[in-house]
Amino acid sequence: MSKKQKTIKSEITLLGVGLHTGNKVVMTLKPAPINHGFAFVRIDLEGSPIIEANAEYVVNTQRGTNLEKNGVQIQTSEHVLAAAVGLDIDNLLIEIDASEPPIMDGSSKYFIEALEKAGIEEQDANIEEYIVKEIISYKDEVTGSEIILMPSDEYQVTTMVDFGTKILGTQNATLDTMSDFKKEIADARTFSFLHEIEMLLENDLIKGGDLNNAIVYVDKELSASTMIKLKKAFKKII
Repeated sequence: MSKKQKTIKSEITLLGVGLHTGNKVVMTLKPAPINHGFAFVRIDLEGSPIIEANAEYVVNTQRGTNLEKNGVQIQTSEHVLAAAVGLDIDNLLIEIDASEPPIMDGSSKYFIEALEKAGIEEQDANIEEYIVKEIISYKDEVTGSEIILMPSDEYQVTTMVDFGTKILGTQNATLDTMSDFKKEIADARTFSFLHEIEMLLENDLIKGGDLNNAIVYVDKELSASTMIKLKKAFKKII
């Protein structure tokens, strides 16, 4: 049975700061027409350039899913996009006055709540579904990350992570239906290891990071120099 495309009924605005830039940002989620897909609009730039959330525009995934089109960037796009996909939304316009969406609490929860408050409605067009007919796989030899798509009569996403640390060990998760995203996945928050914090600071990142929007796993002894860096990262709350 064919499924109808969906968008939101009305626009809704969220305020916050970007995780890596630390910049204050206003982001407005707006309804979009059929076959539009997801797209960001940089209203802070001349001409309000549009960056579609397409794989061809992904330039970096090391510290977030970062997009770039004609020199215009969107950083850390994954949380708001995950919320839209998790609610089965197909068409959405995301107006933003900075390069990075607000991090909120580091999860998709607040984006889920905003989209539901705006309301979701069906549109007069069917969804075009891609049917996997053979095994498709890709492995990044540098990071070791691997993705495999396999034909199946049922929808299922299974993921496994191993950061080579005893603190977390190997973890697995399975999503059997997208309708479970809100309950099972949306609250999952951004995290980092303590040893990564210093590197991120040295690379001028996580300017908007604090313990309200990220979880930090302590995986090393805290030296005096590390404490000084952490005070900078966490706004001197430790």
